[in-house]
Amino acid sequence: MSSKEPVLEIQGLCVDYGLGANAVQAVRDVSLTLHRGEVLGLAGESGSGKSTLAYGLTRLLPPPGVISGGKVIYHQPGGDPVDVLRLNDAGLRAFRWAETSIVFQGAMNSLNPVHRISTQLTDVLAAHQPGMSRAARLARARELLKLVGISADRLDSYPHQLSGGMRQRVMIGMALALEPQVVIMDEPTTALDVVMQRQILRQLVDLRERLGFSVLFITHDLSLLVEFSDRIAIMYGGRIVEEAPAAQLYRDSLHPYSDGLLHAFPPLRGERRELTGIPGSPPDLRSMPSGCAFHPRCPKAFDPCGSELPLLGVPVDRPDESRTVACWLHPGA
Repeated sequence: MSSKEPVLEIQGLCVDYGLGANAVQAVRDVSLTLHRGEVLGLAGESGSGKSTLAYGLTRLLPPPGVISGGKVIYHQPGGDPVDVLRLNDAGLRAFRWAETSIVFQGAMNSLNPVHRISTQLTDVLAAHQPGMSRAARLARARELLKLVGISADRLDSYPHQLSGGMRQRVMIGMALALEPQVVIMDEPTTALDVVMQRQILRQLVDLRERLGFSVLFITHDLSLLVEFSDRIAIMYGGRIVEEAPAAQLYRDSLHPYSDGLLHAFPPLRGERRELTGIPGSPPDLRSMPSGCAFHPRCPKAFDPCGSELPLLGVPVDRPDESRTVACWLHPGA
């Protein structure tokens, strides 16, 4: 179960691609808090900045990506908070996998095709726990496979000998090898069929309840987040435009973009409804629209939307501190 205690705080994070006047700002002043034991969903169309945010907060940005502002505060159990963006190489190496791990989008691309599963699992343990014996590492590898529902005899398999769902579960097991406090999942089920998606996510939720880690779950499929997340943040044009408890967002979304995403998939329960898309395309980050970035596609846009940027805040017409929105239909306090 989640608590109100923060484990990871993103404060005003900005990420650019390139330098100087030609820099493209992919993440714009994003602030999010992940609480201990919570599943926080992050949704948005491709190009909205979701993966860039994940790679920025873990300092895994490929060139020419640079972090141009903000803080990422990690609250380590029993220790002082640390700013991940200020860690030296040794501190960063200790932070990754041991405190925060990441499950990447393509499991086949993340696993080395020429090494057996046993080698890849034990290499993680050898790198971070050099004092661990080979027998202990193999025992832990078997335990990790069992944890994610895979028979231990698959340790001798190569990645191509496993199904897509099994490869993804191996990656989840690898992410849990050092018992991290935070697991970041970047579109982990995109290439899988819907049955396998649900199986893996139910297993993930079960593991979260047993082990107590927190999850930042990134996807373009809002239907998955509604079903499995505690809270959901919606991202558009590099900014957070709405954040609310999952059930509340599903029943009563405030931002027109959130509403458009919700009407792009069939309802989970109740009467059938017509599916509608969102007209137009996501904004070009090199030439963002003035005012609200969504206004050129928004069916409810009015005068201030095209000229003034709405700030993320608690809506004055819905004074509920559990949700925030950046929309002139519901201006913030």
